[in-house]
Amino acid sequence: MNPPPTAPTVPAPTALTRPASGPQPVHTSVICVAAPSLVVSAEDGQLRGQGLDGFYQEGRRVLARCEVRLAGAEPIPVLGTLLSADRARFVAVVRTPGDSGPDPAVTVERLRDADGTERITVLNSGPALLRLPLEVALGTDLAELGAAAAGRAGPDLPASVCDAGLRWSHAGIGVRVTARPAPAGVLASAGVLRWELAVPPGAARTFELRVSRESAAHGSAVSAPVRGDRAPVPWSAAELSGDDARGEALLRGSLDGLRALLLRDPARLADVHVAAGAPWRMGLAPADALWAARMLLPLGTRLAAGTLRTLARLQDRDSGRIPGVLRHAGPHLPPTCSGVEATLLFVTVLAEARRWGMPQREAELLLPAAERCLGWLRTVADAAGYVPDPAPGGPLRCEVQAHAHRAALHGADLLDAYGRPGAAAWREYAAELRDRFQEDFWVDDRGGGRPAAALTPGGRQVIPLGSAAVHLLDTGLLGGGTLAEGLLGKARTGQLARLLGAPDLDSGWGLRTLSARAPGHSPFGHRGGAVRVHESALAVSGLAAAGYEKEAGALLRGVLDAAGTFGRQLPEMYAGEQRAADRTPLPHPTACRPSAVAAAGAVHLLTSLAGVRPDAPGGLVAVRPMSTAPLGAVRFSGLRVDEQPFAVRVSRLGMAMVEEAAPALQLGA
Repeated sequence: MNPPPTAPTVPAPTALTRPASGPQPVHTSVICVAAPSLVVSAEDGQLRGQGLDGFYQEGRRVLARCEVRLAGAEPIPVLGTLLSADRARFVAVVRTPGDSGPDPAVTVERLRDADGTERITVLNSGPALLRLPLEVALGTDLAELGAAAAGRAGPDLPASVCDAGLRWSHAGIGVRVTARPAPAGVLASAGVLRWELAVPPGAARTFELRVSRESAAHGSAVSAPVRGDRAPVPWSAAELSGDDARGEALLRGSLDGLRALLLRDPARLADVHVAAGAPWRMGLAPADALWAARMLLPLGTRLAAGTLRTLARLQDRDSGRIPGVLRHAGPHLPPTCSGVEATLLFVTVLAEARRWGMPQREAELLLPAAERCLGWLRTVADAAGYVPDPAPGGPLRCEVQAHAHRAALHGADLLDAYGRPGAAAWREYAAELRDRFQEDFWVDDRGGGRPAAALTPGGRQVIPLGSAAVHLLDTGLLGGGTLAEGLLGKARTGQLARLLGAPDLDSGWGLRTLSARAPGHSPFGHRGGAVRVHESALAVSGLAAAGYEKEAGALLRGVLDAAGTFGRQLPEMYAGEQRAADRTPLPHPTACRPSAVAAAGAVHLLTSLAGVRPDAPGGLVAVRPMSTAPLGAVRFSGLRVDEQPFAVRVSRLGMAMVEEAAPALQLGA
């Protein structure tokens, strides 16, 4: 019935070395994340050492292969799914010679945890005792994540036998896999652990594998963080209920993904922020971390506080600049620098966190860092007040001018709040920038005009329109529950709303990063036509705040419909194909999932329905929901305003009622 138990079945060698081929596709992968650890595999659960397959801990692939065989054959996969962002379940079946009919008697379940643990359970549903060998083939190259991501993995390393498992080491780094119960046989040359199973009818046998890094010199374990050592969740347990259950599922899934991306700042463990996304960007990306913190302000200010303090420690004290990297900006513009965005956004996040209820003393301690950011803005702005990106010498992008304008107004707000000089000068700068922008950036055409995407250093307008223009609608929260004036006047804001609602930008699944009519458009273009969730979310909130709820509601429903295709976890971006009855949104093969900005963007998208605008220092909160109620009646509970629980209900008629709030808060007009 079974092969003789002489030697383990040695699988064909798996080549861990492959030519450099750019980012490896992950759109069909099952990705478990518990930052700074993650696991990437195919839907069958097998780790084959190909592409990005493997357990990763702190940027290193500690295990590249983990292939299960039963009775000499691979189980037949039937399920591969995430239970949560950091746990996955794989189910497969095995046919044995004793199966008398079409039904397999053996089920194999693998429960995988991103912290480096996997439990393998073999269940016998048949009528007879089964004796069969279980083999697990293991291997690693100890490649850095960046090398594996680019298809530049190293050779499979030789293994040695250790207590109840195998061990590998290279260049001062070691890793071991420990099995419980201990295997009956270990073949180090093939990297195989073997058990001889005897499973009675209706019984199961469970085996646990644990992967851990260690010092190659001393053999001491340095496992990745486990749940008990993980950072505390710095936001409230918000809940959404209402007529459309999809919103509730999206909120839960988004917060689950964000929780898996939490990291502590090694310089101060109490400060937490989010990694940018898995699998490519498992570290701190300042602009992404700030966007995520800002979009989660309705759930509390602790994430914003930890993120701001972490970035203040990284800030260049001489220039005031927050660090960043160059990133692709589409077919019409050179790469942009995320440090420009982060430096300007720092001021906004601090000012808005204070309005949501960050304690005054905490905000005041961060004010010097915000003043340094404003000093950087003063230094790099040209004679007209425009900010180049990259600075100096880069083009003048429309979204960067929106960030600069908002930072100036928020900077003035902060300076006034703490009696610091300079507020009037920043408001004057913002007013002059607004006048110049409407003259220099507006493109008159037969369709009513549009904002230019950028001005070149020579002053030429770059015409193609994309989702970056939504930042012109994101004017920022000021005192009294009011929003700041933007760079566009009322008439031109209406024209932009019309353009954003047109099918060349609204794909039906969300907003494209580049108009489908523009030269160089590609539905898979990161900045050339794909849908980026957080910019679609900003469009929804900005359009709704400006009174263009028809366009806002269409975008909101489109993203929510797309979320159904991707389960509870929206990816960083997806293809911007036009929606049709016989289509579903196409995944982008290299998009992060989970992604901090996508998950936080989904939260922002949903909370935009309620339109909560707090002014905790002023003791009031305004609630201005979308009157069209695009998802019907909704109720948010567990939000936070002024560090206290806040709940609001919005009826099908778009009428809001505050059900819970801090006693000292007054409801604003």
